[in-house]
Amino acid sequence: MEKVIVEKSAGIIHVRINRPDVLNACDGETYNAIADAWDELETNPELRVGILSGEGRAFCTGTDVRWVKSPDAEGFVDRLYPRMLTLTKPVIAAIQGHCNGGGLEQALGADIRVCTEDAHFGSGEIRLGWIPGGYGTQRLPRVIPLGPALELLYTGGRIDAPDAYRLGLVNHVVPQEQLLEKCKQIAGEIVKSAPLAVQKMKTTVMQGLDMPLPQAVRLEKESFDFLMRTEDSKEGALAFAEKRAPNWKAR
Repeated sequence: MEKVIVEKSAGIIHVRINRPDVLNACDGETYNAIADAWDELETNPELRVGILSGEGRAFCTGTDVRWVKSPDAEGFVDRLYPRMLTLTKPVIAAIQGHCNGGGLEQALGADIRVCTEDAHFGSGEIRLGWIPGGYGTQRLPRVIPLGPALELLYTGGRIDAPDAYRLGLVNHVVPQEQLLEKCKQIAGEIVKSAPLAVQKMKTTVMQGLDMPLPQAVRLEKESFDFLMRTEDSKEGALAFAEKRAPNWKAR
């Protein structure tokens, strides 16, 4: 059985963690297969958006604790999470049921998160004597307020879907049967946008978050000037004037 199922259609790559018997806990093979899919998203010009989901009743419960005790587990965080950190194309996380530990960290690595009404979220590494190894200590306080983030990190506790929405951890809460439909609808809207502009938008926002405001404003100006010189910027204006869909060239 494939541990990760990858489907590609209409500019979208859908990556499905397929270990439902262990609530989609990831071993090294699984982590590497997900990283391979994100490599393809980044390098394939035909792919514009990624969707990450889990099969069965969980999104992902993080690292398979049985596997992490093996010698093969050394350095298991060294590929997937750095790859997610450097992606210039958007990823949407479709979250149902359990989203814990490294599963939460993969969700935090996404740009947009949609969850089901039964989803719950936690960072339980502290109860194993660890801390998050996939940037959870850094990403979580950048997504939700510091106090709630520290409480989750210190206690290993969990929050449910309404609290996740209230804190801004997820963008939407939907019934189970609408989860993938909602994610694909968002992805489809992104695909309609100019590809270079989407990539510049993501890198400008993400890099700017770690800069003083004057430096971030200069970065925005540089990105704006770059895009205004592209063929797509001319095509976008022309298509708007002619009331038709633009024909993006990514140049």
